[in-house]
Amino acid sequence: MESKSLTALVSAFSRAYHAEHNPVKIFDDRIARQLLTDEEYDSISANMSRAIAFFQPGFSGTQEQALRQVVDRQLSPTPLGRAAFAERALAAAAALGARQYLIFAAGYDTFAYRQPEWASQLDIFEIDHPVTAADKQARLSGMRMDPPPNLYFISADLREPDWQRHVLASPGFNPDRVSFCSLLGISYYLAKEEFRQLLSGIVSLLPAGSGIVFDYPDEQTFTPQAGERAQKQLMMVARAGEPMQAGYSCSELERMLEEMDLRIDQHLNPEEITKLLFHAYNESQPEHPIEAFDHVNYCLAVKR
Repeated sequence: MESKSLTALVSAFSRAYHAEHNPVKIFDDRIARQLLTDEEYDSISANMSRAIAFFQPGFSGTQEQALRQVVDRQLSPTPLGRAAFAERALAAAAALGARQYLIFAAGYDTFAYRQPEWASQLDIFEIDHPVTAADKQARLSGMRMDPPPNLYFISADLREPDWQRHVLASPGFNPDRVSFCSLLGISYYLAKEEFRQLLSGIVSLLPAGSGIVFDYPDEQTFTPQAGERAQKQLMMVARAGEPMQAGYSCSELERMLEEMDLRIDQHLNPEEITKLLFHAYNESQPEHPIEAFDHVNYCLAVKR
């Protein structure tokens, strides 16, 4: 939380790689590559191609083939899938009247800079730790990319008990307007009580009809029943200094959301994610199929 997140940079790399190498895309982040320096991109590429020995022992092929295998199998399924899921849900929410989009722990999210025409009716708020927010804005400044007029930056440490005051102090934020919130890639790294408190804090900012989209690991993630990909992912992020901490059963998650007056509007498991979000890409690239990540579910919850 106090320095650039390695997992956030790798996530941006995976989105950039996918956008550059595929005519049919699961998610098209055409700006992600510009956020990374050439040195960062080349370094991540080299490290991940060498990591094939860890992720897939016995692999035989070129360095580029190894990189593609690691990206498609290990790195990109969740960043691509959850972003596609979130932005589809956002489009539907905007069509139904949502007028604020809050991106929590925004990291290197680029929606505000590639927003479609329908998003002009939204006020967009990127909420992130001051260090991460400053790093992203420095990168955008280096790209000479001016913030769009409907974008607001909010620096806030979401671990602080009163972080909501930073949102309420933003001149563009209206707590009475129906909003849509994304909280992607966060539940993994918080203890259960921390995640519950964060969700509760977000809900306190929203009127009825507002939505929250997030991804989360299931209850088998930290057990011997977890798939090989999941086990190796746990080891990888732990080595990066960002260990995962909690997983949830569907029933446990539903109870927690119910306590906050949230109902589950949409829920996808890995099989459903692959079928709904990855089908067109997989039809176009049968030699490089991508499957949704083991034990990772997506959820859209709406405040009653």
